[in-house]
Amino acid sequence: MVQKLSMKIGGAELVLETGRIAKQANGAVYATLGQSAIIATTCCASEATEGLDFVPLTVEYNEKYYAAGKIPGGFIKRESRPKDREILVSRLIDRPMRPLFDKAFGREIQVVPTCVSTDLVNPPDILAVIAASAAVHISDIPFAGPIAAVRVCLIDGQYVVNPTYDQINKAKLEIVVAGTAEGFTMVEGDSSEASEEEMLGAIEAARQPLVDICGLICELRKLAGKEKLPLAPSRSNSSGRTRSASTPTPSSPSPSSRR
Repeated sequence: MVQKLSMKIGGAELVLETGRIAKQANGAVYATLGQSAIIATTCCASEATEGLDFVPLTVEYNEKYYAAGKIPGGFIKRESRPKDREILVSRLIDRPMRPLFDKAFGREIQVVPTCVSTDLVNPPDILAVIAASAAVHISDIPFAGPIAAVRVCLIDGQYVVNPTYDQINKAKLEIVVAGTAEGFTMVEGDSSEASEEEMLGAIEAARQPLVDICGLICELRKLAGKEKLPLAPSRSNSSGRTRSASTPTPSSPSPSSRR
């Protein structure tokens, strides 16, 4: 059954949809912001791997040429290795999400957000973070999320949430803030001689939008979420009972924070 929810964020409408595409994945969400669109899927291995002391998470963000109405030409006729931007966006998605997976799950996890359309107005990287988080949260993979992300720019003394490309070019300060409804898990960005007060103000401006987006993802889980898989049996538990996966313990003692 197709489920769709939407909300206004910045100057565009964010839409999250599931149940129409990629039904064989553990979780899949089709997200749009303006005319930019991301399809994010997540899958995990059928069995746990013994002896892992880390989260075997792989994030592969893809931007297709056809998303902007282009076709590769010249000597290279097809898309090959990941572009630098795709690698950077993959890291942008990985960093805030990785601490919220439980190492005890023990299964390889793959998250693949693909940009299938871009309006060249709304950057798709923030949308990819939201879509990836939503796909994992509604899936049966244990995850102490959801997370959300927004970009905040300081333009003529005003903070703008999820600005367009033109607004970003005029900004004195640009940061990407990601986190759960309870707190931040990542901050990164750059500025042109911005003060500490301006930086803190930009982070504070991101707080409520993050809470609202996380609430939207939670509502989507209520409509289309799957029961979470159990964690791998504890080595010290000889009875073979599995630990509860309802509230997984983050794989890192404290969230990463980067500027």
